[in-house]
Amino acid sequence: MDTLWMMPPLLLLLVPLLMWTSSTFVFYFKKCFYVAWMMCLAMVSIPLCVLKCGGRDIENMRIIRCMVRHVKYFLGLRFEVSGWEHLQTEGPYVIISNHQSSLDVLGLMEILPDRCTMIAKKELIYAGTVGLICWLGGIVFINRKKTSDAKSVMADAAKTMLDDQIRLWVFPEGTRNQRGDLLPFKKGAFHLAVQAQVPIIPVVFSSYSNFYLRKEKQFKSGTIRLKILPKIETKGMTSEDVSSLSDKSFNLMRSAFLEISDSVTQSNGPLRH
Repeated sequence: MDTLWMMPPLLLLLVPLLMWTSSTFVFYFKKCFYVAWMMCLAMVSIPLCVLKCGGRDIENMRIIRCMVRHVKYFLGLRFEVSGWEHLQTEGPYVIISNHQSSLDVLGLMEILPDRCTMIAKKELIYAGTVGLICWLGGIVFINRKKTSDAKSVMADAAKTMLDDQIRLWVFPEGTRNQRGDLLPFKKGAFHLAVQAQVPIIPVVFSSYSNFYLRKEKQFKSGTIRLKILPKIETKGMTSEDVSSLSDKSFNLMRSAFLEISDSVTQSNGPLRH
């Protein structure tokens, strides 16, 4: 019985010690905390969204944005944003950005404009309270395994953008990528923008490799640079222009990615293994 009473004080001593000495422990501790805290925030946000809008509504993203913005401090992260003026665009548009990990959500919420939601994989809707809050926030879910379904959803999304004057955030790489470069872009986001005849605004996250490495189990404090690039107009374009539009966006974003990733690595210093 005396041993049981000793456990809480021992844990209080052990956790800080492991946080100081074991990078692997820090990695798992931060990851578990991040997931658990986001689920708790979603649980609190769900009734607020229902009370405010009565159910699924893009205006609920204001609540979600407000609830999530503080999480970066718990993880030791900070954001440096440039190009804010490029988001001061009236009307609907498509935001595209590179995709490295679930931490992208923190950067997304850092700069998310009003009346903007995301396009996400269908599996996310089954992620407990997080899935439900995503649904309430008007997130558009697509089945990546069925091209015909994805195209149908994109066509509906284009109509909704114009009818409801909303913005959509898309990750054109289609999957998480932490290889130090961008993956080739899928064409869905560009078909969407051309079909709706709305501009594309590229947003680039600097590489996380100087503070976060999944395979090596490293997760320390760091700075993430977000660069918002000038809008790319699509008026007058047709489906025949989608490939060139995709290539142009990719080249612009890759150039910005390499530039800001190099500068942020010099600022934070190399990640020690």
